[in-house]
Amino acid sequence: MNTQLVLTVLCDDRPGVVEQLAQTISEHHGNWLESRMAQLAGKFAGILQIAVADTHQNELRTALGGLTDKGFKIVIENAVNTTKPDCREFSFSVVGNDRPGIVREIAQAFAARHINMGELETACSSMPWSGEPLFEATGIIEVPKSVDMNELYDYLDKIADELAVDIRLESSTERNS
Repeated sequence: MNTQLVLTVLCDDRPGVVEQLAQTISEHHGNWLESRMAQLAGKFAGILQIAVADTHQNELRTALGGLTDKGFKIVIENAVNTTKPDCREFSFSVVGNDRPGIVREIAQAFAARHINMGELETACSSMPWSGEPLFEATGIIEVPKSVDMNELYDYLDKIADELAVDIRLESSTERNS
């Protein structure tokens, strides 16, 4: 029987980080399934899902723990199977002058409506015409079918006006579980 594990990884960014992880996982009979990884502020940060036979799980966990000597901080959790309610999937984007509170306001609007934020990616850069800080966010949300979309759009418009940002939602798919 296989167990699926979710790992979060943090270390100083340097060449070979992913190779060290992959080698350790492979040497201990793990199978790399999915991952999201990035370099931020000189750090390597990643989250990945792996499968491993139950008979090899303890040795893999021990080997991953041994990577602390090489500067890795790794948290290992068992994956959880969840059943998602009927939902509609939307991609969203937010663009505007950078200021504190943008992510909080958007996250509160979604959480208050039981909307799951499945992905979020943010970046700050400079506006080409003025050099002012520009905030950009993109992501995927899973909106329960019970959510009143007109009310959600109205509320996001209100946030956009208050924060002077542009917020867009685009329907991706409908998912039934």
